[in-house]
Amino acid sequence: MVKITQKQQKILNILLKQADLSSSQVYEKMQERGEIISLITIKRELSKMVFLKLLLKQGTGPSTNYQISALGRINTDIKAKDYCLVDPDNRYGQEKYNFDLLSVLALDFFSAVELKSLKDATKDYNERSAHISSVLEKKELERLVIELSWKSSKIEGNTYTLLDTERLILENKEAPGKSKNETQMILNHKDAFNFIYKYKKSFKNITKSNLEQLHKLLVKDLGVGFGFRKASVGILGSKYKPLDNIYQIEDAIKLLSKVISKIKNPYAKALVSLLGLSYIQPFEDGNKRTSRLMCNAILMAHGLATLSYRSVDENDYREAMIVFYEINSVIPFKKIFIDQYIFATRNYALK
Repeated sequence: MVKITQKQQKILNILLKQADLSSSQVYEKMQERGEIISLITIKRELSKMVFLKLLLKQGTGPSTNYQISALGRINTDIKAKDYCLVDPDNRYGQEKYNFDLLSVLALDFFSAVELKSLKDATKDYNERSAHISSVLEKKELERLVIELSWKSSKIEGNTYTLLDTERLILENKEAPGKSKNETQMILNHKDAFNFIYKYKKSFKNITKSNLEQLHKLLVKDLGVGFGFRKASVGILGSKYKPLDNIYQIEDAIKLLSKVISKIKNPYAKALVSLLGLSYIQPFEDGNKRTSRLMCNAILMAHGLATLSYRSVDENDYREAMIVFYEINSVIPFKKIFIDQYIFATRNYALK
């Protein structure tokens, strides 16, 4: 992971809002923010950031300008809530698909400290799970399926409560006053989870086949077309517009699959699958649901804990995703992933 200083983070934030600035213009922006820093120091920092591939340098001499790179974007620390308080049309983020983004996601963006916390949590999880009985494991699996189906659906606006979801999954009792689509969404989550749990070994990486199978289960009987979409889609609350050409969508999925296959860290594989699928939006609907389940499938395939997202705030989730769509920063969502993974290791026990 690239180590970025506080000064460099401030420069990244400046260049996110306004690209193609000279060193003197960056210096002026830093002064406007109350930073006590010299122009010489700014030039030195800019040179370092070009070397680290956080910035791109254009021109020579007095006409030299700098802009943020895809690597700089994924590493920029953004407060998601503050960013999303601004009306979508007035934000400074990107509207168009960033063709450089998926390739830089192959670089390991977990710090040594973050990776240690994930590995320590996994070790504790494996020790707790090693000796549970088959009866207890079945109960744990039921609880995980219920809580994942409830929260993943709730993120999409489903109004089923956790108790409603429990009754539906365990007793096949539909909640009164809920639409057929809400009920079906919950049941589809259950079926999709059972599918990846049964065939977990086939989900070490993303393939077109396992991706389409998973999506088909999640949107069954919801009036959603199967296969990659052939028309454009919009994202509620975001100015970002995903690719609308099926051939480009197919190429993007192939690239994402290739990137994930090269990543050795299974935690990064899972997180990149979630972010990448959400960014590409390959289907006409059900993309984020598919991304969450694919993330879990990859975790399970590598013998890791499975996320239920039970404790995540839905607004925090949506805001972190919007920051990824428009800014391409992984930092807000990476925090959610780490928190939810550690939560899962402490609250579930599966062999």
